[in-house]
Amino acid sequence: MCRGSCSHFFFFPRELPFSKHHPLAVDLLTPQSKIQIKRAACLPFPQSEASGRDYSGAWKLLASQVSQVETLTRTMSSITETSLKATGIDFLKSQNTREHHTDGYNIKNLAVRRGQPFQVQVSLNRELTAADKLSLRFSIGENPTKIRGSLMSLKPEKEQGFNGWKISVVKKNGKECLLSVTSSPSAPVGKYTLNVKTGTNIYKPENGVIYLLFNPWCKDDDVFMDDEAQRKEYVLNDTGYIYVGSAYSIYDRPWNFGQFEEFILDACMYLLDKSKLSLTDRRDPAYVSRAMSALVNANDDSGVLMGNWSGNYSGGTSPMDWIGSVAILQKYYKTKKPVSYGQCWVFAGVLTTVMRCLGVPARCVSTFNSAHDTEENLRVDIYLNESGEKLNWMSLDSVWNFHVWNDVWMKRTDLPDGFDGWQAIDATPQEQSQGVFQCGPCSVKAVREGDVYLSYDSKFVYAEVNADKVYWIVKKVNGKDKYIRVSTETQDIGKNISTKAVGRNEREDITLQYKYPEGSKEERKSMERACSFIRPSGLVPRSGYASTVEEQGMRRITNKPVVLHETVTKTGLHLEITNTEALHPGNPLELAITVKTSTPGSWTIDLAGSCQLQYYTGKVQANLGTIKETIKLEGKSEMQIPLKIAPDAYMKTLASVDDEVLILVTAIAEVKETNDKLTKETSMRFEYPPITVQMPEVAKLNNDFSCAFIFKNKLNVALENCKLLVEGLGIFKMTTFDQGDIMPGRIMKSEVICTPTRLGEKKIVAKLTSNQIKGISAEKAITIIE
Repeated sequence: MCRGSCSHFFFFPRELPFSKHHPLAVDLLTPQSKIQIKRAACLPFPQSEASGRDYSGAWKLLASQVSQVETLTRTMSSITETSLKATGIDFLKSQNTREHHTDGYNIKNLAVRRGQPFQVQVSLNRELTAADKLSLRFSIGENPTKIRGSLMSLKPEKEQGFNGWKISVVKKNGKECLLSVTSSPSAPVGKYTLNVKTGTNIYKPENGVIYLLFNPWCKDDDVFMDDEAQRKEYVLNDTGYIYVGSAYSIYDRPWNFGQFEEFILDACMYLLDKSKLSLTDRRDPAYVSRAMSALVNANDDSGVLMGNWSGNYSGGTSPMDWIGSVAILQKYYKTKKPVSYGQCWVFAGVLTTVMRCLGVPARCVSTFNSAHDTEENLRVDIYLNESGEKLNWMSLDSVWNFHVWNDVWMKRTDLPDGFDGWQAIDATPQEQSQGVFQCGPCSVKAVREGDVYLSYDSKFVYAEVNADKVYWIVKKVNGKDKYIRVSTETQDIGKNISTKAVGRNEREDITLQYKYPEGSKEERKSMERACSFIRPSGLVPRSGYASTVEEQGMRRITNKPVVLHETVTKTGLHLEITNTEALHPGNPLELAITVKTSTPGSWTIDLAGSCQLQYYTGKVQANLGTIKETIKLEGKSEMQIPLKIAPDAYMKTLASVDDEVLILVTAIAEVKETNDKLTKETSMRFEYPPITVQMPEVAKLNNDFSCAFIFKNKLNVALENCKLLVEGLGIFKMTTFDQGDIMPGRIMKSEVICTPTRLGEKKIVAKLTSNQIKGISAEKAITIIE
């Protein structure tokens, strides 16, 4: 503190003067000057009578030093006032999102696609000069650094690139500077934070997070797709169909993918972060799609959907009650906990949403009679009792009436040339791959050619569409089970592989993309090539319960790879299974088995037939009835044997399960004279009355219109606990109507007042469920104009 009087001090206040001056001016003083000032500032006033000493010299020195500081302060203040600063940034969202095909995303922030220029306009406190230093800094992830490639500092005055990123000045207009930025076509996808650096100043804009996505429009991106109609279908279409049923009765389920809806992009970014993929792996759609196939199921990592095939869905939503991905992903993003419950078409629908949302072309693929070959030996064993009823509790393998997975489009830089294009991925948790419930990407071309050694999971996917079915009858002989091979079917697995057609609301059969025509030379060559890598076991029963002397002997002589062939009979024996009346719940099931022979002779044929209810996974739920007949046929002839099931035999089961079940009819025929044996099975679905959707064909943006849903119960039974689920993307969120019981002949009508918020063609989807019927679907399109 000062020891002298301050009463006559006229130079400056007695405290140290640094606090009033520019810090840079003070820093320019020499260390000696700073010491002198500190000492002088604490001296008494030069003419203090109390001291008796003269301090005027010290005070003059102090005055000189302060004068220097004040001069430097004025200079520094002038410089500071004119130093370059960013005052704002316009992300030009409307222009950029339109050019990047991201204008559909319901988010505040900018979403762009990699490898394609986008523009931002930076506002400055003064005009940008050649001497100024301006840079845009893009960072991703935690603790971003230039060395790791997670921090890009782009300097337009040099127009230099960084890690494949580019920047340039488009136009300067006063204090405004229009910049063009092009990200690398192989940049990691995810959320980037943008800051503007000018000298030592850093400007952090509001909504400064930019979403960077894969780019099917960019030739240098690994997901580039050359056809605009395909890009529109597989990236931009937010509605579609998933094909289900059986190979003999295919129907569509409308599905709202909704990749542009609120919180969906954020949910996908959350999944990317949760995947723990490195930034290097985030560049590659193969790694990203594999990670997403794992995260859409909840088995290993608290992912999106909990699978459930038990038939009991208490504590969650039945898989049959979903009509789209939006509600699932929104709930998951909000709670960060798995959503209950899903089955294969739900997993596939959600994975389509995730991949399209991230910018990877994707489609749902349905395969009918899809094999789940647990030993990857290209063989599925099916066990029947002597009445022809399937004993699936004995089987290690299964054949699903249908299975839905996904194809994603990309270059496979990790594989030899020739395996680009569609790659199969599957989020349904069936088998672990590298210790995780994930599947793919597996090149579809590799599946067709039999190159099952290629990554990833090629053997599993190949077996799903190419395995052979071997039928065994289990007979009791001296109190022990005896296994008799009845027949082999080599052309029944992987039928009618289906997806939605490009630009049309129709089913497209893509079987020939996955496999050569059955029985062709190319198909046999592909099978032989696959067998050389898979090494299937010999023809012995593989049931966990099957262990006989006969089997052990067969094992000793059949340890070489076996390529199975279709059963050929001496009599030209052939079986057909049909329904003679419509299969309406509440009516008798009128079925028929037709037995045919085509070679001369008199033939005595023992026929056994059964009717069962089964889930789409092949699991039998109930035995409904059997027949046994012995018939005689002469030469080329046929006979139709009826199989009739009364409603009382199946209606109770139909109402007691929460899944849709199919009607499985199995027939076994044996010719006594030749010992020819043949098996045939067919799955059929029940037929339901339709839902009618009534609304105008055209409506105006933000103007209300009415949409009515009408259903008449034309069945002979009451439909209990009816529930109507409706959704219209860009029109209204998913809504549920509890309708109670609908008696025979009664008409149900529900109405929704709709307010469209987006232009273009939109679809409204409806689904009706009850105890007796698990899903009647309908949809209708409407065009929204300004």
